[in-house]
Amino acid sequence: MIPEKMRQLLPEVELDPSVISVLLCSSTVAFLVLKWMVKKLVQQRMQEARKYRAHALGQMEEAVKQFKQQNPDVQASHILSLPLCELAKKLQEGSLSPESVLYTYMDKALEVNQDVNCVTDFIQECVHLLQEGRKQKEKGLLYGVPVSIKDPIGYEGHVSTCGLGQYLGQPEREDSILVKVLKKQGAIPFVKTNISQCLINYDCSNLIFGQTMNPLSRKKSPGGSSGGEGALIAGGGSILGFGTDIGGSIRLPCSFCGLCGLKPTGYRLRYVQKPAPMLSSTLVTGMVGPMARDVDSLTLCMRALLCDDMFRLDPNVPPLPFNEEVYSSSTPLRIGYYDTDGYFLLPPCMRRAVHETRTLLQEAGHMLVPFVPPRIDYVMTELFMKGLFADGGAALLKKLSHSCGVALGLSGTWALTHPTSRVF
Repeated sequence: MIPEKMRQLLPEVELDPSVISVLLCSSTVAFLVLKWMVKKLVQQRMQEARKYRAHALGQMEEAVKQFKQQNPDVQASHILSLPLCELAKKLQEGSLSPESVLYTYMDKALEVNQDVNCVTDFIQECVHLLQEGRKQKEKGLLYGVPVSIKDPIGYEGHVSTCGLGQYLGQPEREDSILVKVLKKQGAIPFVKTNISQCLINYDCSNLIFGQTMNPLSRKKSPGGSSGGEGALIAGGGSILGFGTDIGGSIRLPCSFCGLCGLKPTGYRLRYVQKPAPMLSSTLVTGMVGPMARDVDSLTLCMRALLCDDMFRLDPNVPPLPFNEEVYSSSTPLRIGYYDTDGYFLLPPCMRRAVHETRTLLQEAGHMLVPFVPPRIDYVMTELFMKGLFADGGAALLKKLSHSCGVALGLSGTWALTHPTSRVF
């Protein structure tokens, strides 16, 4: 039907078959050349990013070397052995200097990175923050504490890649609200850490910075997507870090690396992911959260972050400070638990861990109530997956194609042209 109408509207034109062949060949060659050029451009940007990282880490190493020469009496092993709460107390009272703590952790971070490849950027501005911190009239709860941040957490002048070549060469124009609040509380962000490509992955590897290993066993993964944070903290190169979590990206690296982590309730802290590997989701909420070696460290961190500065900078964050009364209460809790949801198959070791935790909580006087999560298959397929990929995965596939310099193939092209269709 359509071809007949086209014949009526358009004049008949006779084309030489050889001309058609030439046109087809020319189009194919042009497409292949364009594809090759895009791929070369992406590869060039990735190579430049690796050179920039090597240069930044070289600057970091030189700064540490210079500090050691000028301060040979700093007891690095003592500083590294202190829990966060004790370290923060010594910094507050002045028995430890912020310089000695920062350079000690910079040195250790370099050592850990050389072993497991977890650091992607050195934040040179940390030295300036030391001087600015001394001018503050009131010391924040995290005064002088060096902190590490995951790649997508924005820091002015530094690139957030999400593991994608598309975002290379695009430094952030301003600090994220999290970084602004950390600075207000006296913390000193000093490195950014590696992630999995596009974040939505339980490993920690991307085409730009490569694979991060687990410091507890280099044959194993640190988990993801906040695997760089997990590896750095577990290796002793950071005492407090910040990851992001939408489906386990804080909790899994903490589990894999023997750490403690917290994914706060949605919108409890300010987190706008820029750049974003997919369209923002209101149904499935990603959050930024702390990662550390013990629960007390997480508590101190949340006390610091849930402050007037956080509530002022983002009116969408509920102005609810840390509830000391609830936290310090000795009233027994009623805690629900399950060792299987009927959807994911758990190995015996995980069930055993749940049962051991249940026993410990019961011995502490709490009431444990078993339950089965309802309609978990519906939640996973209809709510979680569709909440993440409401556009059928089109935005994610487009960013991958722009970042890798490769064609999407039939399935990817179909997804881009059918954004409301199901691809999962």
